[in-house]
Amino acid sequence: MGGSGFHPFGGSLNPDDPYLSYHDIRLTKEDVDTLKDDWLTDNVIAFWEEYLEREHLAPYRGARIVLLRPSMSFMLIQTPNPLTLRDALPNFSKTTHIFLPINDCRNPSIAEGGSHWSLLVVSIVDGVAFHYDSLHPSNKDEAVTTTKKLGTLLGKELQFLDLTDSPQQENSSDCGVFVCVEMKHLLLKKLLSTHNKEQINMSMGGKQIDAPHGRKEILRVIEGYRKEGERRRSLVIHGLRDPKHPECSLTDPLQAIFESA
Repeated sequence: MGGSGFHPFGGSLNPDDPYLSYHDIRLTKEDVDTLKDDWLTDNVIAFWEEYLEREHLAPYRGARIVLLRPSMSFMLIQTPNPLTLRDALPNFSKTTHIFLPINDCRNPSIAEGGSHWSLLVVSIVDGVAFHYDSLHPSNKDEAVTTTKKLGTLLGKELQFLDLTDSPQQENSSDCGVFVCVEMKHLLLKKLLSTHNKEQINMSMGGKQIDAPHGRKEILRVIEGYRKEGERRRSLVIHGLRDPKHPECSLTDPLQAIFESA
């Protein structure tokens, strides 16, 4: 299939085969398969963050919200001196809020390690870190450590709030889905829908999370981009330009679809 890393629909894919390229995110067949009923991989959560940033956060040009990728959150918790990460992490000098997926993996040598995800949302403007754990209090220690290290990096003391009224999962595999659903809700329904001077209630108490629906929503987004990539690839094969994006040469359909968005 050339350098696009894209396979035709109906083709047989191995777990490590590329399934979708979306900007900086490369999803494999194994990543996508976890959306059926398994523990979500770092890549799936990173994809969801990339999608939220580009499709929902980008229109709010005045927003200063950072969705930190799982790998960066893990690097933060594993690094003894967080000040050494200044060049590796985004510049938070003008940031108001940071979303951090928290993983309970203790061994940095194990790829895709750990057994539980939770969500930490840091309001820099308020000096508060809100922790949402769907198997409370499983990731409390990791979230507290991350909060302290982020505070050191920011040069600001952060108050840690473990929100015990957060929605709770009913099995052992939905934690990553809860993180994705909560992330979207807190971003769109709380932070981006509130005027600057209004006080925001960051509690998720009373909200019901439909994990199967959440899995289907993420998969629907992935499949939508995949089908669009296949459509553009077909145009390339036939030497046609995309009428929706005539400025694109379409030499790499996946690059064209996402860089022109």
